[in-house]
Amino acid sequence: MRPRFNFMWFWAFVAMLIIGYSMFGSSEQPPVEGDWRMVEELVEKGYVKGIDVLDREQASVYLTEAALDSLAKDDRFKSMPRTGAQIKFNTGGDVQVFTDKIESAEQRAVDNGVDAEPVAIKYQRSEKGWVDYLVDFLPWILIIAVWFFIMRSMTRGAGGGGGGGIMNVGKARAQVFDKDKKQRVTFKDVAGLEEAKVEIMEIVDFLKKADKYKALGAKIPKGALLAGPPGTGKTLLAKAVAGEANVPFLSISGSDFVEMFVGVGASRVRDLFEQAKQKAPCIVFIDEIDAIGRARGKNSGFSGNDERENTLNQLLTEMDGFQTNTGIIVLAATNRVDILDKALMRAGRFDRQIEVGLPDVKEREQIFGVHLRGLKLDAAIDREFLAKQTPGFAGADIANVCNEAALIAARHNKESVTQEDFLAAIDRIVGGLERRNMPMSPEERRSTAIHEAGHATVMWRLKNCDPVLKITIIPRGRSLGATWYLPEERANHNVEHFMHKMAGLLGGRIAEQQLMGITSTGAINDLERTSKTAYAMVAYYGMSPKVGNISFYDASGQRDTFTKPFSERTAELIDEEVRRIVEEAVTLTRDIIEQERANIERLADILIEKETIFTEDIEAVLGASAQQLAKQEAEAAKRAAEAEVKSVEAVVEAVEVAEPTTPAEPTDKE
Repeated sequence: MRPRFNFMWFWAFVAMLIIGYSMFGSSEQPPVEGDWRMVEELVEKGYVKGIDVLDREQASVYLTEAALDSLAKDDRFKSMPRTGAQIKFNTGGDVQVFTDKIESAEQRAVDNGVDAEPVAIKYQRSEKGWVDYLVDFLPWILIIAVWFFIMRSMTRGAGGGGGGGIMNVGKARAQVFDKDKKQRVTFKDVAGLEEAKVEIMEIVDFLKKADKYKALGAKIPKGALLAGPPGTGKTLLAKAVAGEANVPFLSISGSDFVEMFVGVGASRVRDLFEQAKQKAPCIVFIDEIDAIGRARGKNSGFSGNDERENTLNQLLTEMDGFQTNTGIIVLAATNRVDILDKALMRAGRFDRQIEVGLPDVKEREQIFGVHLRGLKLDAAIDREFLAKQTPGFAGADIANVCNEAALIAARHNKESVTQEDFLAAIDRIVGGLERRNMPMSPEERRSTAIHEAGHATVMWRLKNCDPVLKITIIPRGRSLGATWYLPEERANHNVEHFMHKMAGLLGGRIAEQQLMGITSTGAINDLERTSKTAYAMVAYYGMSPKVGNISFYDASGQRDTFTKPFSERTAELIDEEVRRIVEEAVTLTRDIIEQERANIERLADILIEKETIFTEDIEAVLGASAQQLAKQEAEAAKRAAEAEVKSVEAVVEAVEVAEPTTPAEPTDKE
């Protein structure tokens, strides 16, 4: 790609050229500064050969060779050059006075018997060259250039329909997608999000078939807010609306309303809705609306922004103010719905709040299907397996996995992307980059192996822990090793679930303490997650008998961060209960570690030898996991129940065959 030419570099080069010329362009020694008394003295001695007068004021004196030799010892003329003019002085501007003084000095020289030639006087007028003019005008040129650059930077891209410039700084920067334009994104490109697509498609359908809804007296919502975690596809869903809707679609970001000038944000909001009214019916999409929709008045003394609040006020007025904007539907997206202003969320502005959450396993399989279209895949790729290996991944994360897998396959010169490449990509994204060359002593490797084996063993023995996939002692990212497990997508948790989870997290620390007698820093992440889980049980979920069924969780996000919602006594009680819960989890972990000492040592030895082991290796040492046993018990109970039902049905059928139905006796009338 060729670099773009920028005139600022040209002007910078010219300025440096002029400065360099003025500083280093002339290598000649400058003349000595003189005055009338010095010049008259030299003329009287016959030392002056000629005088050049420039512009009637600047006089340059040229001395004879004899004068140069004679004056070399005079301190006043030590720095006098041998070539060119030796002395310069100011004549005062009066040519007649200058001539008279020189003639008087020459007459005195004759009277004193000095044999010298008459002084040759030349009068000249200076003519400026292009360099002189450039030096004169350079400051103005630089001032105009800097002003032009600043104004262009401030107004670059200003004006959605205009050509930018200072007069268009209050124009909205919305991108307009007309129905005639070819769109690349449709609902077919949006995998998963079925419930969200139903809500959005209803809005699109209303714009396409408005008469059907109006005939029933129905009114379409004026606005819909797409809310959810980052990367779940909110903006992609809006792009699909732009591709599916048969009406103009105006897209703008919340940060585009923010400007350094006062009143520009509100002006851009007005201009945006003016454009929308001219194109109605249409859809207006505001991405990342929390940039201007943050709740007003919160901590105003510390982070108040009157300009942002004015912009929000104008947006509230335009969406549902005194004037009704018919035919304009506003879509917005944010991942910080908890901080939005309540006035923005009320009915009549955003009537619907559409949750765009993390995809489940079936939706992840569909998302993999979308992102695998452009890859050259191996025939053994199992999309369902990949979906199960990525719990908690958003759509953007899955797209990153697919791209990273392709990069790994290309790095190893493969002809197609295999399933191993996808697993390596998942490890790379979740855990970080492998650091095989990280220096580790044998004691550190043994400690890491014991630590990870302790995690895996405790999780293997507790039925409510997540299934273990593999263990590795290869450093990755900031960790020295890792125990990879597959989190179950459970919507509801109880106390036993949390206790088993904390026990699995504490397995590494307890194994190091009981098997090696050391306490290392490698468990900091485990302890942090354990503490957070215990505090959540007590303070959020009401799982402590002493604290009671009380939750201090703030779902609205409006609580003052400088005050706690409970007293100091309650805080002490919460700390005591957290410590008790953690100690119970430690006791449970110690019992399992003590029973499995030999197995943990065997797992550690295998880890040191292979560096990475999988479920099959763990099962060969520990046997069937608690999850597998619980599943087998559930299946056995189900089969027993089915057998019991069949036996009861067989007994009932046998009784019906042995005792046939007796025919009814005739009545007296018959």
